[in-house]
Amino acid sequence: MSRNLVTSLLDHGRIQTTEAKGKELRRWVEKVITTAKTDNVAARRAVDAIVEDREVTDRLFTKLMPRMKDRPGGYTRVLKIGPRLGDGADMVLIELVDR
Repeated sequence: MSRNLVTSLLDHGRIQTTEAKGKELRRWVEKVITTAKTDNVAARRAVDAIVEDREVTDRLFTKLMPRMKDRPGGYTRVLKIGPRLGDGADMVLIELVDR
């Protein structure tokens, strides 16, 4: 499930999820983007092991990384949007900072 969330966030740039999943997703995405900063075969394979879609991996290395190359960290933003109507779970909007 975490790999699916990472792939969706990198594909769409912004997703809505529960607060617990959003906090865990932030850890995964930060590690993936930090790994992608060094554009070599080993980094591409490490990212490809987590990101499930090859097109999203290519887009990460070609379009996202040039914008985030100089950023030392903090690639994501988590915004609380309130409780879900069905069960009252706290919902968040997690997005990439440089969209």
